[in-house]
Amino acid sequence: MNPLKKPSYFLSILLSALLLNCGGGSDSNITQRLSKLESDIKHDLDTYDSNVDFTFYVKSENENSILHSTGSSNEFVLYESASTSKLVTTVIILSLVNEGILSLDDNPQDYIATWPTTGKLSAIKLKHLLSFTSGLSNEPLCINAANFNFATCVDNIVNANPVSTIPGEAFYYASSHLQVAGLMAINASANTSWESVFSQFQSKTGLFLNSKYDLPSITNPRLAGGMHWTASDYMLFLEAIYKQAILTPSLINQLSSDQISGALTENSPALNQLGEDWHYGYGAWIECPETPYNCTQTRRISSPGAYGAYPFIDFEYGYYGIVARQGDLGTFLQGINLFRAVSENLENWASIKTVLDEPAAPKDAGPIN
Repeated sequence: MNPLKKPSYFLSILLSALLLNCGGGSDSNITQRLSKLESDIKHDLDTYDSNVDFTFYVKSENENSILHSTGSSNEFVLYESASTSKLVTTVIILSLVNEGILSLDDNPQDYIATWPTTGKLSAIKLKHLLSFTSGLSNEPLCINAANFNFATCVDNIVNANPVSTIPGEAFYYASSHLQVAGLMAINASANTSWESVFSQFQSKTGLFLNSKYDLPSITNPRLAGGMHWTASDYMLFLEAIYKQAILTPSLINQLSSDQISGALTENSPALNQLGEDWHYGYGAWIECPETPYNCTQTRRISSPGAYGAYPFIDFEYGYYGIVARQGDLGTFLQGINLFRAVSENLENWASIKTVLDEPAAPKDAGPIN
């Protein structure tokens, strides 16, 4: 039995079992329970004090879904990604690892001719870049310059980080890591731009067909925060991760596992803004309610953005989804707080099967860290 399961769920499961034993477990009863929870969730979303319109889209392992929008928002509106693109970029790069084009132990100099071949920078590996432990904490201005050359900007990252810490020793949430990883992916796959890498990913997977990397420009995209996506596109992406459709179980396990254990936390918006000691996998936060971090299994991963969008996958209760919104810069907490306003009902909702069977208990938490 998973010790992380919440007591409220035992009560929910016990009540459901009693209903079944008393003849109350019919299809209509299950439908009524689902309908009541969905109604409560939508009511809470409608009455939530949000200063911007949003779309809330969630699916469960039991094939139930809730799609709810307020105001002018819907699942086809293009939203600016901010840091929600970190997970997308990482998965695109991991898909090349999946194909054997890249390895997590590859060094930048294996694919970037101008990269240093001695010193601490030469010890960086792809896995350090994807876990933000490469030591590349400084961001040159070119990352946000539309007319700058992508590869030349990576050279500027080298110049901006002359005395890097030893790779793997410190976690620093910043954009430089993924720019370097992106250039490795471009060159390793014999492409000429990130746009062509992304186009190949779209063609192979059918994902993000209505989305794009275009900030600050298509030719010099900021891979850690330069997408426009729709909630519908992002939802299909989360589903592909959850159902292990685009990466091997081993890579998903690594993506979803704590990759910064033992590293010094130098910059963490989760800690600085949320006050929670979340850790990091590959391109994703490993959410943990204990501070300091003391979780031995991954319950939920997420990739929240600075405008308040919040994509998540909950392995413990078996559901995944996104809060799609675009508030002011720095409203990192708003999407998380909106999600938390309905999370208890969501967990109950996700545990209900739609067939006449005993109710689904919350799953064991995800990958062991």
